Amino acid sequence: MPGLTDDELTSFLDEPGHLLRLGTLGVDGLPRVVPIWFIHRDGALWFTPRARSAWLDDLRADPAVCATIDESTGSMRKLVARGRAELAHDVGDDVVWRDLYREIACRYTPAEFADAYIADTIEEPRALFRLDLAECETSTWRMPTRPGENPLAVWGRQYYHRG
Repeated sequence: MPGLTDDELTSFLDEPGHLLRLGTLGVDGLPRVVPIWFIHRDGALWFTPRARSAWLDDLRADPAVCATIDESTGSMRKLVARGRAELAHDVGDDVVWRDLYREIACRYTPAEFADAYIADTIEEPRALFRLDLAECETSTWRMPTRPGENPLAVWGRQYYHRG
């Protein structure tokens, strides 16, 4: 199974519409996975839990995360990143980074809707986290769809018995 080059990964992460599925260890000891909006900037994934999000409590208790971004069609590109999320701005500092939040919202909605959404939720403070991909254990893959690639090579070597 082929992986993504650095340029392919950057292109994939910069495309609008993909959701980040963030896995945290819940404060109750059970895993939690949430599909969230994100933006890829400076080699990191940036995301924003609201102050009352259960997964914000999870991140405060333990910043260890597993993030996945994938697609279900075409080459079925995927990224899995395991690492520690870093709090860039705590709840209440929203005004400092609201322009970045607008950019995140505009990746998923038309600008007019993003502006209305931000105005409607301005009293709901958020935190801003980053997951530095260079500090993570990452793996990427895609379907073998290019000329010359074996179309049946859809599993990584580690999944085969070695006789």
